[in-house]
This record gives sequence, C-alpha cells and structure tokens, in this order.
Amino acid sequence: MFQTFNEAAEFIKTNQIEMVDMKFSDLWGRWHHVTLTAQQFSPRILASGVGFDGSSVGLKSVKSGDMALIPDLSTGFIDPFWEVPTLSFICSAVEADTKKLFGRDPRVILQKAEEYLKHTGIADRSVWGPELEFYIFDHVILENGCQTASYRLESSEANWNSGQPGHGHYIPMHGGYHANPPRDQTYALRTEMVRLLQRCGVPVKYHHHEVGGPGQCEIETPMMGMMNSADAAMLTKYIAKMVAHQAGKTATFLPKPLFGEAGSGMHFHQQLFKNDVNVFYDANAANLLSKTALNYIGGLLTHAPALLALTNPSTNSYRRLVPGYEAPVNAFFSSGNRSAAIRVPRYATEPDQVRFEFRPPDATCNPYIAMAAMLLAGLDGIKKEIDPTAAGFGPIDVNIFSLSEEERSQIKQLPTSLGEALNALKADHEFLLAGDVFSEDMLMDWIKAKSREERELQLRPHPYEIELYFDL
Repeated sequence: MFQTFNEAAEFIKTNQIEMVDMKFSDLWGRWHHVTLTAQQFSPRILASGVGFDGSSVGLKSVKSGDMALIPDLSTGFIDPFWEVPTLSFICSAVEADTKKLFGRDPRVILQKAEEYLKHTGIADRSVWGPELEFYIFDHVILENGCQTASYRLESSEANWNSGQPGHGHYIPMHGGYHANPPRDQTYALRTEMVRLLQRCGVPVKYHHHEVGGPGQCEIETPMMGMMNSADAAMLTKYIAKMVAHQAGKTATFLPKPLFGEAGSGMHFHQQLFKNDVNVFYDANAANLLSKTALNYIGGLLTHAPALLALTNPSTNSYRRLVPGYEAPVNAFFSSGNRSAAIRVPRYATEPDQVRFEFRPPDATCNPYIAMAAMLLAGLDGIKKEIDPTAAGFGPIDVNIFSLSEEERSQIKQLPTSLGEALNALKADHEFLLAGDVFSEDMLMDWIKAKSREERELQLRPHPYEIELYFDL
C-alpha cells in the first residue's frame, strides 16, 4: 500500500486514522498484534521497531526474549473490524539490540527462501496460489477435563437437522459442492469475506460452497508473488474468522472437524519464472511440463514425508489424509486426478498459466514456513535432477482405488500420523538448510514441540474408546 513512511503518514492524516495495528505471526502460524496510537507512529518505528517478548510466541527462549517488530509498509490496510479507524501492517521480527532480521521469524524464513531462489539462477521469482477451505458452523461446544472429553458442532445446513422443524433445504453429507441457495446458506458470509479481502488489497479468484454438506466453503486467490500470497493466506483466515464471528457464527480451518465428512485442505499452486518466462512450461512436453517442472515435482515428492511435518503440522491433519475423500494419501503426480499428491490442472494450458498444485497441505500450517519448505524441496529436485517417473512417482492418471492391491502397494504412501511425519523430518531435512533458510536448531525445536502435542493427545482417553471398551 505504501512505499515510504511519508506516504503512510499522509494517509493517516488524510483518513483520520487513530490507531496503528502491528500484526505478526508466531512460529506456529497464529497472528498476534500490538496497537499504537497514530501519534506514536513515527520514522523511528521503521528503524527501531516496537518491542515485544519473542519467548511468549515461540520465537525465542525466555532468557533472551527481547525482540522488535518492523512493519512492512507495503502491507498496510484499514482493518475493517475496528470501530476506531485503524491502519494495520504485517510485521517482521528483528533482534532488539542489533535490529538484524531474526532468522526464525516466519516472514524472514520466506524472504530468505526467495533470496536463495534468485541465488540459484534457476528463476528470479516464485508465484503461488493457495486454495483455502474451511467450515462455517452456527456454534461449537468444547469440553475437556479429567472426567470428560466432548465437542459438538452445529450447522443449519446439515441434514442431521432434517428431523426437526426447519427450512427443509438441507445438504446431505458430501453433497455441498457448488450448492446453490437456499441450500447454500453461507454465500452471503463468503461474499462479505471476499468484499473485505478486496478492500484490504487481496485479490480473490472466486468463492463457493465446498463438498462438505454442513457449511464447508472455499476462497481461492489468484496466482501472486510468494510473500504476497503468504500474507494473503494469513489475512484470508483472519477475515473469514472475524466475519463469521460478527455474524454470531464460527469459522474453522481445522482439517477434519467432522467424522465421515470431507476435510479441509490448503492446496498450493506453484510456478517459477525467470525474466518473466514460466520455466515450468514446455510446449512439446507431456502435460506441457518442462524438465525443470518435472524435477521440481520429483523434489517435492521425494521430500514429501518430511514436508508434511511442516505443511500438515497438527494431529488433526492426519484425520483428513485418509482414503476415500479426495485427500491425497499417496506420493504421485497426475493430470487431473484429485487423489494425487500433485495435480496438474488440465485447464491451465497457456504458457504463463501452466503449473501444478501440491494437495496434501492444510491451513493448520504456517504459510510462510510451509511455502519456504516446499520451494526448497522443489529446488533440491531441480539441482539433483530427480526424475519423478524414474523415482516411482507417476504420472498415474487412473483412479488408484480401481487398481489391484498389488498395484497400489507399488505406490509410495504419505505419512499417516504427525509422529511419522516428524520422524521423516528428523531423518530428511538437509534440503531445508540450503541458503541458511532454515536452521537445524529451529527444526529440532519444531519437532520437539509438535511431538509434545502428539504425546498430549495420546495421553487422553478418547470418547470412542469408552464406547468400545467400557463394558469389558
């Protein structure tokens, strides 16, 4: 939005802005914020930043937690949810004393990945397009204690309400894809989300009801530069949750909130350009994919088990990655096959449009970290000239569930649990250290923290266990 401090200051004055909000991501992908009065927003903020405790958000240890936030002026937008006129910026973290960019800040990690891309000479920019799926529920009830464990989700669209007096326009399970009103009761909320996203500077390709009957939605942005795309993903989650909240409902990007129903993913379309030429395009190749594109795919699929520890970093992620729901459970690529880990869209045939999407990720990831990791995996494949076909990754353009058990056994599987993915990351992370994008200690801390989450889940009795075994 702005290039210089003077531009921002003039905007604040002209639009009678009273507050300046500084938003930043913790290591896990949650936004935090600190708010200044407009009078305190000065050139000093760009040089010295606003102090905060990095240890409280997983970025540093308690003994050396002092850090500072530097706003990215180009990300400025008027926050639509504040009654008082408020200008918001997305920030990066720096060391409190030296003001050097902090290497474990998620935006800094992504910035270093982009710099490494240019250093390789393979391309000079990376272009991405995330698809964000989520559910809108009327309300949620959560209860966890030593003697109870329960949750309940409710949706006025769900056909489990058909036995009660109501509107009669219910959506059956798996029947929500592109549903039309009055069955689609979330269209007005999605439209408001999109309207506010555009007002905040985020372009939107489209929105629609997704497969999940009880309120599953999708908002997709067009292809954008890497940092803009990651910022847009964070802003999309924020606006979706806030619009639902203001309407007395709740939005969740949890990968698998409902048993037996479609899960929510966050597919990432990816391209590389050099001198404004799409290096993934080859007019004479199968699927129009160049050797560079195929090697990139080879890198993604080779490192996919380790990648999932960063792109699917929740225990709930692996409730979604199960057979039968168009969720990718096997490491192969395909043209149009939505059960593939990598799908090559058949509709993207123009030279500047040819691309592919990596389908396993979900929105419990930190998009800055996930995108940086995917880029590094792809670049590793290019450097090592990994041929995905020779490596056993396809293409496979048939329904794999129609194959014999012996044929399916030849296809490499993706991790089926967070623990399995974390073990893969522990064994395979050298590619993430290229260009000093990630650090060994950051990755080990990630594995340690996420392993703790999985252990905490394993310690708790499950309600279904009680049902299965209580009477034995």
